[in-house]
Amino acid sequence: MIRPFLSLFVLLIATVAGTGVQADEPQVAWPQGWVVEPLPAATDAPAAVGTLRQRATKNDSAGNAVMVMELTTTPVEPDHQVNLQGVLLEMRKSIQKDFFQGGYQSVCNKIHAAMLGGVTALETTCTITQNGRHVLSQALVAALNGGKAYVLSYAGQAQVFVESQDEVQSVRNSLKL
Repeated sequence: MIRPFLSLFVLLIATVAGTGVQADEPQVAWPQGWVVEPLPAATDAPAAVGTLRQRATKNDSAGNAVMVMELTTTPVEPDHQVNLQGVLLEMRKSIQKDFFQGGYQSVCNKIHAAMLGGVTALETTCTITQNGRHVLSQALVAALNGGKAYVLSYAGQAQVFVESQDEVQSVRNSLKL
């Protein structure tokens, strides 16, 4: 439920990715206690070659994921101008549609300036409710740097999302893009 945007991001960015270009894997310092999940490079579309995904989950005492953080890195062709705000708007719209189809309501804040690994970025956060009760939150942070597009997405149960902000901020600050 907290990962509906991933395939959309790959498809949106794949249109700007160069084929056959291998992306360097950014360095991520995942928080202690988070479980790092090995993920293959995205290969859904020929243009997605070189797209890298890294994911870590925070689990409760029963081993259930209560928070997920994922960094996606996609190479961008040198002569292509990425409309980062447009990509983020489409991702946000897809998240809202997917949650609506699952019986949830979502409200997202305006896309605003942010930082990701010392790079200027854009960010939006969505609050997901069911029957008026806040159940999940999801944030999307997108940046361009050095011929690559980066999206850090993190989502989790409402209370865990709030409680994990220091860990999320440490990941955002430690990224080497």
